[in-house]
Amino acid sequence: MKLPPFMQAGHVFHIGSHLFEEAEIIRFARKYDPQPFHVDPEAARSSLLGGHCASGWHTAGMWMRKQRDASVVLFAELAAQGYGAVEYGPSGGFQNLKWPRPVFAGDTVSYSNTTLSCRPSASRPGWHVIAGHNSGTNQNGQLVFEFESMALLRYPA
Repeated sequence: MKLPPFMQAGHVFHIGSHLFEEAEIIRFARKYDPQPFHVDPEAARSSLLGGHCASGWHTAGMWMRKQRDASVVLFAELAAQGYGAVEYGPSGGFQNLKWPRPVFAGDTVSYSNTTLSCRPSASRPGWHVIAGHNSGTNQNGQLVFEFESMALLRYPA
């Protein structure tokens, strides 16, 4: 069976965008990352970052939400096109996680994945190992988030 396009090296998959609003940034930060530049807009203005910004973990969590939502839609479309059932398995991990610039309140981050490689698993028939570069850019086209990932993917190729 032919591999779907997203499993081929170089394929870019746009998974969605998110507007980071002040109230949401504060809610997330109070619960998970209560640093002054995340929870207090006034304190954030005089911080090293110079403004109220989202936690990096918030930007990462939103990437995961967009990835899962976009994958459900993509996999349904692939099944309808005759590619067969596709299923994500567990992640083999990630590396080189970076937040090169802050995500400020009011920023919209657009997320995407680029397939670096995909190969059949040597130990698990019917599974593939997919590696990707994942990123987020703000409304000005500036990179604000990136990492490399590896995951298992079931596909009957």
